[in-house]
Amino acid sequence: MPTIPWLDTDKLDFPSVENALEDPNGLLAVGGDLSKERILAAYRRGIFPWYEESQPILWWSPQPRTILYPEQIYVNRSLRKALRRGDYSVSFDMAFNAVLDGCAALSPKRPGTWITDDMRAAYLSLHNDGWAHSVEVWRDDILIGGLYGMGIGKLFFGESMFSREANASKIALVHLCGQLQEWGYPLIDCQVGNDYLDSMGAQEINRDKFKQYLDQYSNIAARPVDKWAMNWRYGNVSLAE
Repeated sequence: MPTIPWLDTDKLDFPSVENALEDPNGLLAVGGDLSKERILAAYRRGIFPWYEESQPILWWSPQPRTILYPEQIYVNRSLRKALRRGDYSVSFDMAFNAVLDGCAALSPKRPGTWITDDMRAAYLSLHNDGWAHSVEVWRDDILIGGLYGMGIGKLFFGESMFSREANASKIALVHLCGQLQEWGYPLIDCQVGNDYLDSMGAQEINRDKFKQYLDQYSNIAARPVDKWAMNWRYGNVSLAE
C-alpha cells in the first residue's frame, strides 16, 4: 500500500503531483499547516487542502481535473428566466464572512462540513490579504446565495457555494464567469466534478493540461485587488440561445 508523506511544517515543499493516489483520487500528502505561504504554494502547484474536523490536514491533486471555461457556462431555461427577472443584486467581496457561514451551514442534505474553524481562519486571512474572494447574491438586502474561492494570477480556484433560494448559487457563478471573461481569466478550477457542476458546463481535463494553465497564468499580474470589491448587475454574459 502506498505511503502518504507527512509534510514538514518548517518547509513548503510538496511531493510531485504525479505521486497522488488513484484511490482515493488525488490524495497527495498529510500534515503541514494552513499558513498563507503554504496554501498559495499549494494552489500554484494544483494542490488544495480538504479534510474533516477529525482528520489531519489532507492535501489533494485529483486526476482528471474538473474545470469550467467561463465563456462555456451553460444557462438553462429556468436560470435564464431568473437572470432576466433581475430581482436581485450581486456583489464581490462585500460579505466574505457571511458567505463562509453559508457554505459551512449544516442541513439535512449536508450533515457535515469540511470548513473547519482552522480552514475558516485560513481563508479569512487570505481574504484580508486579497487572495480569497466571494460573490454574493442579495434580495432586499438579504443574502440568498454566493460562492468563494481563490484568485491567483489570472486563475480562479473555486472552493464552495451555497443557496438559500432557488438558483442563487448559479446566479453567483454566472456573474463570476461574466467578470472573469472581461478580465481575461481562462478558467475556473472546480477541483472535483459533481452533477451540479456538470449541469453548469464543467468538464474534465488531464493533469498535464491543467499544469500548463498553472504555469502560464498563476504567476502573472492580474486584476488589482481593490477591483474585486464592487457592486454590479447582470449584463456581461450573453444569453443567446
